[in-house]
Amino acid sequence: MLGAIVGDIVGSVYEWNNIKTKDFPLFRDDCFFTDDTVMTCAVAEAIMDGGQRDDFIDAMKKYGRMYPHAGYGGRFGAWIFSDDREPYNSFGNGSAMRVSPCGWVMGRGFSPRTGCWPSRDLARLSAEVTHNHPEGVKGALATADAIFICRLFGGGYRNDSGEPLCGSLAEYKKRLREHIESEYGYDVSRTLDEIRETYQFNETCQKTVPEAIIAFLESADFEDAIRNAISLGGDSDTLAAITGSIAEAAYGIPGWIQDKALSYLAPPLQDVLRRWNTFLAPAN
Repeated sequence: MLGAIVGDIVGSVYEWNNIKTKDFPLFRDDCFFTDDTVMTCAVAEAIMDGGQRDDFIDAMKKYGRMYPHAGYGGRFGAWIFSDDREPYNSFGNGSAMRVSPCGWVMGRGFSPRTGCWPSRDLARLSAEVTHNHPEGVKGALATADAIFICRLFGGGYRNDSGEPLCGSLAEYKKRLREHIESEYGYDVSRTLDEIRETYQFNETCQKTVPEAIIAFLESADFEDAIRNAISLGGDSDTLAAITGSIAEAAYGIPGWIQDKALSYLAPPLQDVLRRWNTFLAPAN
């Protein structure tokens, strides 16, 4: 979850001023949190409150109204401030940028020996309350799956001998690529260099989620993943939020980056993170 927030904050100053390089200061004084962070916190609170449809709606409206100038899309902003509780068939990338908490509760009690994929119900519901277009749902599910796979093969689960299921980073990135392509049909075989030259601002899941996953696949560590995402240009804060959410599950986040990101957050959002860490602790 914090990985998404880091990506959002770092990318905030480049959304309308794209750069096509990895050489930039990770945190600038004028960085700020955007709707990506606000809605990620809303999803986390909804899960802690029970994870039902009304919980997601209530939390999104609550935090959206607390931070009305966070940069919401037109239709989502109108939905936040209305009495409407129905979805509006969006396939925007907002469903993917806010889904990361769902990826961290997938597989509670999961046994790798069964071969059964854990429930995606929370990830689906977190999208469908607004982004109920098939592409909007797909973007959220693919992101949540990527987070879970990184947790699964990155040491979050162990075999009967107590060893990590897959100790090789290259191997679980390979498994992630194969799963995303077979399950969702996204082309994640491209390289960042191939994408970067012509990539432009795009707010759809279809043109954001695959690119964000590729930014992770080509990364060496958490910071490198964030730099990869920003270097593509486009919807920089959301790209980096999605990439950061996956990279956190694979690499963890260096302490100094965690501390710096937290310094940009308003106290109510910091409180959500504290409560989330407590909520998640028994599963870890």
